Amino acid sequence: MSPELPEEVPEGPSAPPSDGERLARVALTRVLEPGDAVGGRWLREVGPGEVLRRLTGTEEKERLPGVTARRWGGLRARAAAVCPERDLAAVRDVGGRFVCPGDGEWPVTLDGLGDARPVGLWVRGRPSLRIWGLRSVAVVGSRACSEYGAHMAAELAVGLAERGWVVISGGAYGVDGAAHRGVLGAGGATVAVLACGVDRPYPRGHAGLIGRIAEQGLVVGELPPGDHPTPSRFILRNRVIAALTRGTVVVEAAYRSGALATARSARELGRFVMGVPGPATSGLSAGVHELLRGDGVLVTDASEVVELVGDMGELAPARRGPVVPRDLLASGVRRVLAALPARGLVAVRDIAIGAGTTEDDAVGRLYELQSLGFVERHGDGWQLTRQAILSEPTDAKKR
Repeated sequence: MSPELPEEVPEGPSAPPSDGERLARVALTRVLEPGDAVGGRWLREVGPGEVLRRLTGTEEKERLPGVTARRWGGLRARAAAVCPERDLAAVRDVGGRFVCPGDGEWPVTLDGLGDARPVGLWVRGRPSLRIWGLRSVAVVGSRACSEYGAHMAAELAVGLAERGWVVISGGAYGVDGAAHRGVLGAGGATVAVLACGVDRPYPRGHAGLIGRIAEQGLVVGELPPGDHPTPSRFILRNRVIAALTRGTVVVEAAYRSGALATARSARELGRFVMGVPGPATSGLSAGVHELLRGDGVLVTDASEVVELVGDMGELAPARRGPVVPRDLLASGVRRVLAALPARGLVAVRDIAIGAGTTEDDAVGRLYELQSLGFVERHGDGWQLTRQAILSEPTDAKKR
């Protein structure tokens, strides 16, 4: 199911990057680590072409500010080995492309990351990343999730997909994989944001899943083709997931779960942060519960997520218990009914006293209740029918 677009689609940047700037950004994805705010400041102040020129130049005095000589030397060593044309060819071989600031496909929501925004993004798949990001939600959580966590992630993802929302996650085992599979099974739109090259599916056990996502949705990453993931790159990848979406839902996360980093990034960016509660005794849900004790919003299904992140009028249905026949009675009739004990006959006079009304009024109400099957008359007494006793709410039944 294709995502519905908002009525007003914000326009992207008007000035596209030059070929030289694009090649420089391609090269710098091999030099600068994801989330490098110092490198991002260089890009903002002097431009990608100048940053690359200084990194590959021979003059030591051209070192850019903010790093030590040792760090500068390490960046120069990386820069000496770059070949942007080779990387572009490699991503084309897997049906991908490179998207950078200034492109029409660049998601402007990423600019909220400031100097820590990606140098550019490597993308596999046909849809426009910017358009899909306009109506998207992140569903993240524990890799070692329980059956409950996997079920809730898949249910949320299916519900969001059926409502025309794009589900974005990290392609990992556990909650991520369950969310992606749920969307694919529903024929919806999903994006996997990887912490490695988009031509190198990780984890390897999800090679088939990530391949399906690339065919049906989008696979995205900051790192160039062939590059490998590291623990820090997983954490930094999460800021991209948060920035691409309108809100983040955490399904099962322990206290030290990386999924909570996505929630923190979402909070810092002013996005909605949501959590799915689990058993109070479950360590896998401890991080989510702590999130909910703060400013996270509790959600249990897709309609509640959409009520937060969607447009005006996209409301979740009202939650209430089942309506029983006695709920439809007028208040005076309910008082008379409540005056009858669970067992035994009772006189009209006693019923009237219990209901706080006159005997004549009580008699009229009793005949109304008799016609509805709630009471029956035996001589001068009245009693509840079996139907009335069974229809009474469990926690309110008289002993």
